Amino acid sequence: MLYYLFDFLDREYDLIGAGVFQYISFRAGMAVLVSLLITITFGKSLITMLRKKQVGETIRDLGLEGQMQKKGTPTMGGLIIIAAIVIPTLLFAKLENIYVILLLVTTLVLGGIGFLDDYIKVFKKNKEGLAGKFKVVGQVSVGLIVGATLFFSDDVVVREFNKTPVEIQQEGEEQIVSYTDSKSTTTTIPFVKNNELDYSKLNPTENELITAGIYILIVIFFVTAISNGANITDGIDGLAAGTSAIIGLTLAILAYISGNAIFSDYLNVMFIPRSGELVIFCTAFVGACVGFLWYNSYPAQVFMGDTGSLSLGGIIAVLALVLRKELLIPVLCGIFVIENLSVIIQVSYFKYTKKKYGEGRRIFKMSPLHHHYQKMEIPEPKIVTRFWIVGILLAIIALATLKLR
Repeated sequence: MLYYLFDFLDREYDLIGAGVFQYISFRAGMAVLVSLLITITFGKSLITMLRKKQVGETIRDLGLEGQMQKKGTPTMGGLIIIAAIVIPTLLFAKLENIYVILLLVTTLVLGGIGFLDDYIKVFKKNKEGLAGKFKVVGQVSVGLIVGATLFFSDDVVVREFNKTPVEIQQEGEEQIVSYTDSKSTTTTIPFVKNNELDYSKLNPTENELITAGIYILIVIFFVTAISNGANITDGIDGLAAGTSAIIGLTLAILAYISGNAIFSDYLNVMFIPRSGELVIFCTAFVGACVGFLWYNSYPAQVFMGDTGSLSLGGIIAVLALVLRKELLIPVLCGIFVIENLSVIIQVSYFKYTKKKYGEGRRIFKMSPLHHHYQKMEIPEPKIVTRFWIVGILLAIIALATLKLR
């Protein structure tokens, strides 16, 4: 909203300094600053309110060190994360941007599903929370909305210049820029020289509706998998928030490159018009995660609950899909993926050995993976810090794929 106000003041009254709001870098900086201020300033008030309403976490005794001391710690802190993402985005982003709209819808819908789950656990005293099938329905619905929009919307295009932006720049500003915007289901394959895959090639019939169905199913898979991965990762203090901040910063860099004609041309990356506006959303996202760590780092004063974790994972998945980098998720979101896989492997192996030997056996001491290390009596802060380090290494590898092909 502030973008439109200062744009009006710049055009109509030539207000000194108002034009700075035209720059994505300035608005991104303001978004992260406001996001941090919201989480740090209002986080304490939220924690106090949650304590008064006795919105405490119910702890199931798993025999982990320091676990029972967390009983009664306020949960549903994801509300402050959502506020710290949505408010700066509304203030500084261009709200008619289709990608910004998609991310706001994803944040609010998945945050709402998570809130309902937390509400049932806390206020209805039902430890199971929202039935799993309803969570899946919500995640699938978000995937359906995002997939259908990305496939059918005329605002979602890939731009190809008849002359490269570098050539145009060298020939002077008066050079007429000639380009073609096209609808495409093309995505990027990391570490491959000719690194583009068109999902339409997966459909031998070339029927548009079948292609749409295939693409939407792929979107649903990523949204569901990563939102569940973030949810599972949120098991010890600061792990999900810190990991999400690292991923969010990486996606902000990718969004800036994909939305900039010069940088995308230099790095041979698909130029996606209007995707640069996502930098504002990404920086608000990073600010919200880092600000939340002020209260969520060990020992946590508040937990994000499903309200936060489901929305964080969904946001990351949709950002990757919009930027045509979803095949990079196994690298960039490696922490979420490994946490998810550790549960799948543990459960599958337990069932297999129980059927074969009559007694279930385990690969890990406990799943998800972070609990395995807790069982090894590694202090919780050390586990989180090491996971963050791995997350940073994975983010560097993800960025390196821009040139390593």
